[in-house]
Parts: sequence; structure tokens; C-alpha cells
Amino acid sequence: MLEGKTRIPPVDVETLPDDLREVLEEQRKLRGAPLYPYLFYARNPAYFRAAQGMWTALQQHTKRVPGTLRALLNRRVAWWNGCEF
Repeated sequence: MLEGKTRIPPVDVETLPDDLREVLEEQRKLRGAPLYPYLFYARNPAYFRAAQGMWTALQQHTKRVPGTLRALLNRRVAWWNGCEF
């Protein structure tokens, strides 16, 4: 899947704790595959949980950006950072 794109291999999903596998499986159902950053975060379960908590908090508690514009803002920031969709 990511072969040749990164120098650090992603984690083997089957070796992860149940809670991390559930999150990655949910991403697979919603987006067709787990999100790349989370495959790397999962190499350290504590870091994975912290990153997940941060994004969850940002999605739930962001009041300055209306919910209808968050996805658009997310894509714009990703574009500025050179992320391809």
C-alpha cells in the first residue's frame, strides 16, 4: 500500500490493541483505507491515542469555525501543506 512512499514502514494492523484496530477499521469503512498518518501514529499506541483525542476535541469543540465549513478549511490547510487528495 505505502511501499516506496515512506522510509518508515507503517505498523501491521493485526498486531495492534483492540481499540486502535477499531479506529483503523472505522477509517477503512468511511474512507476505503486507514488514514496514512494513523498507521504511523499506531507504532506508539500512546501517541496514537493522544493524536486521536486531539482531533476529536478539535472537531467537537471548535466554535470559531462553523461545522459546515470545517471540511473545507481542513482541505485548504492540507493544500497549503502540500497534501494531495
